[in-house]
Amino acid sequence: MARDNPIAAHLALFIVGAIYAGNYVVAKGIMPDVVGPSGFIVLRVVGGSAMFLLTMALTGFFKRDLRIFEKIDRQDWWRFIASGLSGVAINQLCFFNGLSLTSPINASLIMTITPIFVLIVSSVLLGSIITKRKLIGIFIGGLGAAMLLMYSTEYTGTDNTSGTSMLGDTFILINALSYGIYLVVAKPLMQKYRPLTVITWVFIIGTVFVLPIGWNQTTQIMWSELTSSHIRSIAYVILGTTFLAYLLNIIALKRVAPVVVSIYIYLQPLLVLVLVGVLALLGASEYHKDLNLMTGVCTVAIFTGVWLVSVPRGWKMMGGKS
Repeated sequence: MARDNPIAAHLALFIVGAIYAGNYVVAKGIMPDVVGPSGFIVLRVVGGSAMFLLTMALTGFFKRDLRIFEKIDRQDWWRFIASGLSGVAINQLCFFNGLSLTSPINASLIMTITPIFVLIVSSVLLGSIITKRKLIGIFIGGLGAAMLLMYSTEYTGTDNTSGTSMLGDTFILINALSYGIYLVVAKPLMQKYRPLTVITWVFIIGTVFVLPIGWNQTTQIMWSELTSSHIRSIAYVILGTTFLAYLLNIIALKRVAPVVVSIYIYLQPLLVLVLVGVLALLGASEYHKDLNLMTGVCTVAIFTGVWLVSVPRGWKMMGGKS
């Protein structure tokens, strides 16, 4: 996966987008009745940490090289801690708690604002220049997100089958900001260490933050009452959304700019809409009821804003400019 030919990186990002799209519906289907959102995150980070550690150990074993466990320079630990906090703890806790309160459609739409946060964070931490075009994009995208939040507030407490709410949407918005910080902070680590080293430490550090918050909900899971469908859903979230998606994402981040990674969040609402449409035809969900004129207006505003921020004139999709 050479840096000057990042086709495999884009393929990895597409797979990640598809996995995340499924996660909106799969995770929503068992929260909070079967598994509490914070307890679910404990399962994710503990399971993810174990799998990343096992993968690292097996990689070293088959290569007969224990140096796969890289030494971390002291000056880089703050980035690992910040990445664990923003990329795992805050990101995942806010996302699952938000998803448990709002609809998959609203959640996936709000997540598309992440590239705007990446731009703002890059400007603050890295001194990136925000052009007039990007400022307009920030305004339009922010306006779209604000309208969606206010629209959710209007329907909170009413007969809203799929459960949209301002609180849930706000959690998702915080999650998007946290993920944007993670993409920027973790990028230099990708250039210095192996992706597997980075993601393993990020999850171990994230576990330290998550355990005190979600442990109580984890102990309340009635394991003996879980059905095979519940087990499959939990396995999908741990193996797919956590282990595979994070691993592919971190590999892609090593080879393309953070804004390129964030642009693939565009895929999520599109794939979620397809999935929701299929489930609606099968009579398996009512999330499609969130689709209306106001949702469409907010979607256009958010997508327009993110496009202005993320895709400057002359930008090439395959290579991308940092």
